[in-house]
Amino acid sequence: MKIEVRDLEKSWKEYTLTNDNGMQVNVLNFGGIITKMLVPDKAGNLENIVLGYADYKDYQTNPNYFGALIGPVAGRIANSQFTLDGQEYKLENNEGTHHLHGGSTGFHQVIWDVEPFEKVDAVGLVLSYNRDDGEGGYPGNVDVQVTYTLHQNNQFEISYTASTDKTTPLTLTNHSYFNLSGNLRHSLHEQHVSIDSDQFVELDEELIPTGELLPVDGSPFDFRSARPLGDGFNASTDQNRVAGKGIDHYFIFNENDKETKVTAADPVSGRKMTVQTDQPGMVMYTSNNLAEGLELQEGMSRQYLGVCFETQASPASLHHEGFPGVVLKPGEVYQTRTLFEFGVL
Repeated sequence: MKIEVRDLEKSWKEYTLTNDNGMQVNVLNFGGIITKMLVPDKAGNLENIVLGYADYKDYQTNPNYFGALIGPVAGRIANSQFTLDGQEYKLENNEGTHHLHGGSTGFHQVIWDVEPFEKVDAVGLVLSYNRDDGEGGYPGNVDVQVTYTLHQNNQFEISYTASTDKTTPLTLTNHSYFNLSGNLRHSLHEQHVSIDSDQFVELDEELIPTGELLPVDGSPFDFRSARPLGDGFNASTDQNRVAGKGIDHYFIFNENDKETKVTAADPVSGRKMTVQTDQPGMVMYTSNNLAEGLELQEGMSRQYLGVCFETQASPASLHHEGFPGVVLKPGEVYQTRTLFEFGVL
C-alpha cells in the first residue's frame, strides 16, 4: 500500500493511491477529481476504467464533470431557486434557466485541503473544504469532509460528512464515468447493469423532474435484473428522447436490507463492480450528451463511452413532495457513504 504525490501547476496536486494488488486511484486536490482508476480484468491486466482527460489542464473547465466531487447540491435545481424557512434563495443559471451541480463555484471547482493517511489494510485521503455563507447563493457556513479510501481487497470507498450553521440544501456525489472494458476499449452497449429500483423519476423537456414517479416495469428503465445498458439507452420512449437518446434519470432504491444497490459488469474483460450505498437513490447517466473530439487518456471521447452512478438524495424535493430530502439543519450531521467493490465474473 502506498501514496504518492505529484505537484502540478496552480497549486494543484495529484495523489496516487495504490494497494498491493496493483489497483490504483489517482485524485486531484482540485475538485476532488478522480482522474484514473486502474483495476485488474479476469487475466489480471490492470487498465483504466474511468474517463479522464489526456491533459490535466482540461479539468479547469471540465463541463462533463469527469470524476469530480459534486456539491453543494448534485443535480438540477429547477429555475435556479428554492425557498427555505420562508426565505427565497436565487442561484446561478448555469444550464438554461436552471442550476446544475452547484454552479460555476461548485465543489468541483475548488481546491480542497488534503490529508493523506495510511493504515494496515488501506490508504486514503481526507478532503476538507469550508464553504462560506452566501457562496454560490447558498445559505450557511458549511464544513465538508470527503474521505477516499482504497482498501486492500479492491474496494474503493467514498464517505461524506458535513455540518452547517444555517438551514441549507446539501447532497453530495461523485461524477466518475465508468467503463469496465478497460482503457475505453468498447462503448457501454454490452456492459451489463442491475439496479435495485422499482421506480424512476419522470423528466420534462429540460431534464427537470415533473414530480411524478414512474414504474420501471415494462420500460427500458427496468434494470432489476442485469441487462445490457444498450437495451436501456437505445429505446425510443419519450423519457429516453428528453435525455438525449439515453438515460439521465434518478432511480429510487427499493427499501430493503440489500447493501448492494447496483452491479455492473463487462462480459469481455470480465470486470465486475458492485455499488453499496446508504443513499436513497442515484442518477444513472449513460453519457448521452458527451461530445465527440475531447482528448481522453486512451483516445477520443464519444457518446455512450462511460456511465455515472451518482448516489445521492434528490434536489426535486425542494419543489415536490415525496422525494428524498436534501435539507441540512444546524446541529445535524450529514453523513453518508458509497462503496465500489471490484472483482471478476
